[in-house]
Amino acid sequence: MKIQSTILLILFLFTFFCRIEAENEKLDSINYYIAHQSYYDELKENRIKGIKKSIALNKNANLILYPLYTDLFNEYRSYIYDSAYVYVEKLIDVSKRLDDKDKITSSKVKQGFCFLSSGLFNEAFDILSSFNVRDCSTDTKIDYYTCKSRLYYDMADYNKMPEFRKRYNDRGNVIIDSAIMLLPQNNSRYWSAVGLKNMKTEKYSEAIDAFQKMINCQNYSEHDFAIATSSIAYILGLQGNKDEAKKYLIQAAIADIKSSTKETVALRNLAQLLYKERDITTAVVYIRQALKDASFYNARHRQLEIGNILPIIEGERVNIIEKQRDRVELFVVFIMILVIALVFALYFIRKSLKHLQIAKQEIQATNQDLMDANLIKNEYIGYFFNQNSEFIEKLGFLQRWVNKKVIAKQYDELKKFPQNLDIQKEREALYERFDKIFLKIFPIFVEEFNKLLKPDEQIHLKNDELLNTDLRIYALIRLGINDVEKIAHFLDYSVNTIYTYKTKIKCKALYESKDFKRKVMEIKSY
Repeated sequence: MKIQSTILLILFLFTFFCRIEAENEKLDSINYYIAHQSYYDELKENRIKGIKKSIALNKNANLILYPLYTDLFNEYRSYIYDSAYVYVEKLIDVSKRLDDKDKITSSKVKQGFCFLSSGLFNEAFDILSSFNVRDCSTDTKIDYYTCKSRLYYDMADYNKMPEFRKRYNDRGNVIIDSAIMLLPQNNSRYWSAVGLKNMKTEKYSEAIDAFQKMINCQNYSEHDFAIATSSIAYILGLQGNKDEAKKYLIQAAIADIKSSTKETVALRNLAQLLYKERDITTAVVYIRQALKDASFYNARHRQLEIGNILPIIEGERVNIIEKQRDRVELFVVFIMILVIALVFALYFIRKSLKHLQIAKQEIQATNQDLMDANLIKNEYIGYFFNQNSEFIEKLGFLQRWVNKKVIAKQYDELKKFPQNLDIQKEREALYERFDKIFLKIFPIFVEEFNKLLKPDEQIHLKNDELLNTDLRIYALIRLGINDVEKIAHFLDYSVNTIYTYKTKIKCKALYESKDFKRKVMEIKSY
């Protein structure tokens, strides 16, 4: 019996250490690809350069430019949002010159995808709702239904209220059915769509089966493979199968790196899983890489998600470091009592502790900056516009009410309300608060904006001015407000007046209209 027990113990320990070694090998594989990410990015950049050379040789051949711009958009679509958007606008222009309704619609679908991938859900919804695909080609219809269903699914994922999440998911399921009906069966895109719908309707076994069939088709891209394996990992995680989920997440993350996909969630989800398994060091490496990719792509919603997770993981890492520091201090004290000769060792340990403290302070500063930026950009500005615009509207309504009562000679009722309301003064106060908050976020906006203008046409503010009307219009545009009616409403001008101001500035600019707007959007915040 003793011999059998010993053998069983040896087998158990052997199996246990083999399993640990296997897990380490899996992580080593993704670490290899992360270390060689620049190689795959360089391959993509070379493909992009090749396409751009072809475009330069065919500047006036619209029929040739359309597929070239399409190829360039496909290279950028999950790589760099800003570049993808530039070339989707060029696609729309070429489509209009060709006067091809199907190409115009297909280009607008791609524009909707750009907005969606960057987290601009309202803009994506607006563009995808601005046309119908009834008379379009089958491929355009499939792209449209696929993109719009994903829009509703993403809106459901980022909505915390159950009733709205269900409504968005139900709407996405209805739309993706239209794509499934048009897709040829046993095609990889068909099984991907079926798997997505089954996942959103909580038919998890059927979803995994569909994604596996997609993988078995073998006519898919690395990006499609990443989506399928990441989806399988998500389902396995819900079912509590963490080991298998990790395996698929590693495959998804590697596929994302090989395809130079920056708009991704696999690495972030893998970091969260490792954090739950208490592998904090590796989790920190992966979550930082995920944030770097999201920032590179300019995916606002991904940056916000990671910004919420990063402080938690980094905080746990700091706790571990602090615990390690405490142990080291106790150990040093013990060693000092026992062996006075180890005083030099104490010096080096203390020096190490100082480095740890500096690292902690840097992490805390980084986390604080990230939280402050999120607070200002995502809450404070939204609150500012909503509250102050509503307040001004109420003042306007009250003033009209007072005038009405005066005309009607209902003087007794007027005693219930304050008199001598100065709407213009309130608006000036609103603009002053707007200017201060905007310049807090973009402290060098005026200087950078002037660099975009001709030297003799630059804006010189008065001593008591923070921004003037010209700068205020483009400040709103920099914040993502492109609707001229909204800008006019906020600034209390007519739409025509806003167009006049914009035209005047564009005439002073060093760049053409599209490039000028892009340069304005590139002005950095603090």
